[in-house]
Amino acid sequence: MIEAIFLLVLGLIWLVFASVQDLKHKEVANWLSFSLIIFSLGFRFFWSLFNGGFAFFYQGLIGLAIFLVIGNLFYYSRLFAGGDAKLMIALGAVLGFSEDFFINLKIYFLFLIIFLFAGAFYGLAWSFFLAFKNYKNFKKEFSRQLTKNKKMVFGVMILSLIVIASGFFHELLFYFGVLVFITPYLYIYAKAVDEACMIKKVKTKELVEGDWLYKDVKIGRKLIKTKWEGLSKEEIKILRKSKKDILIRHGIAFVPVFLIAFIVLILVWFLG
Repeated sequence: MIEAIFLLVLGLIWLVFASVQDLKHKEVANWLSFSLIIFSLGFRFFWSLFNGGFAFFYQGLIGLAIFLVIGNLFYYSRLFAGGDAKLMIALGAVLGFSEDFFINLKIYFLFLIIFLFAGAFYGLAWSFFLAFKNYKNFKKEFSRQLTKNKKMVFGVMILSLIVIASGFFHELLFYFGVLVFITPYLYIYAKAVDEACMIKKVKTKELVEGDWLYKDVKIGRKLIKTKWEGLSKEEIKILRKSKKDILIRHGIAFVPVFLIAFIVLILVWFLG
């Protein structure tokens, strides 16, 4: 039990630091994720060495391998930025609190479920905050997106009404129809928040590796394209020589979701 408590405290401390860094700088330093892996596996190794048997250490390696797959899956699905993916991978070395593989699988599954629900509510709350904070721009952009996508909205509306009417035959169809009806409005809302609240003009001297360009930038014969990996150091050097200001797409500071999910996991698994 002592070993599990140590990993809990270790994970909490690192996640608090990572959350603060993400909220302040919109990035998580690689050293935080890598050091969490080193400290977690190092503790597991020496605990196993002095307490007989290496099952506890092996479970850390297995957790790391499982979350390596999950982190990369989220990253290449473009759900995570690089720093988020690395932090998710690092947590794999922490979350295997037991020496029993199947118990750890339940912990991993529970954490991911909590994480997904926390992420959905957190993202929605942040979007409401941003829309309220930038209400005039958001209102204008929402109207523009609605006009731009009116054919799609009208088509989906007709389809949803047909499905809703089919609810007389089966109740499930009614609820599905309602979901179809609101989907285009959720899409337009998300686009409006993105365009009105997430695009900022910054000075090129403030750019950091991984920043996302809002649109492609042509400098002489060279075209710097928008990409999921963000700007490279070389591209930033080129921009600083030729541009004073640049439009950057900011993301939501998402690392606090890791902290929230970790705390909820502790409450559900250990105190529930």
